[in-house]
Parts: sequence; C-alpha cells; structure tokens
Amino acid sequence: MEGMSGPYVIRGSVCLPEAELMWRFSRSSGPGGQHVNTSDSQVELRFDLVRTQALPPVWKERALSRLAGRLVDGVLTVRASEHRSQWRNRETAAVRLASLLAEATAPPPKPRRPTKIPRGINERRLREKKHRAETKRGRSPRDWS
Repeated sequence: MEGMSGPYVIRGSVCLPEAELMWRFSRSSGPGGQHVNTSDSQVELRFDLVRTQALPPVWKERALSRLAGRLVDGVLTVRASEHRSQWRNRETAAVRLASLLAEATAPPPKPRRPTKIPRGINERRLREKKHRAETKRGRSPRDWS
C-alpha cells in the first residue's frame, strides 16, 4: 500500500482504518486497448460497518440507519472503474467511501424554530387584499342598469 495518500479522514480525528478495508480487483469494462484484457483496474472497496471499532458508537448508529439501503450484511461496498489505472481507482474508491461515511455520520440538522410574522406585515397584507378586492368588485358589470 505504499504510495497511497491515506489515511482517509472521515471527520475530525476519525479515519478509515487500513486494516478494516477489504479490497477486490477485477477487469474493468469499457475501452482501453490490449492492456485492458490483462489488468484488473476496477476496484471494489468493502467496509464492515457493523463490526468496525473505528467509529464512535453514536456515529455508527447514525451510519447504519442512514445507509441501511446500501448495506449487504452490514458491509458497505464502493466501486470505482473510471480510471484506467488501478491505483487511481483505489484512490477514488477510498475517497468516495470516506465522504459517504462523513455524510452518513453527520449530526442531524438543528430543528427549525418557527418564526412569527410581525403583526404590521400581516395587517398590511390584509389591507392590500381588501383594496384589491374592491378594485376588482368595481370592474364587475352588475348594478349598471
């Protein structure tokens, strides 16, 4: 793994532990010439979210609930095959996994505090509505006879 630009930071001081990452390589689809038939450039990165000790328990619960649709037996899988080089695909997959976990473990947004409409604004709106209604009522063809 020398040359990799890890450790991949999720948020703060929490990183993806290299020991818990499971890599799998296969032949990538698409163009690439003769070399593509012999190189395993597609990368599949798997991270066991259920058994990991790297994440704080609160983060883990959040991630498990938010990523429930993407998990297979508690394992999160990310694929990368955009690049022709395996090394660049590894980088892409690891960064994608880190950002996915960062998003999934983020604290929920603060609840919105409902604001009250100032009385003056509400009164002006109602006054303008009445004025507009009067204008339109004046356009009516009734009472002309």
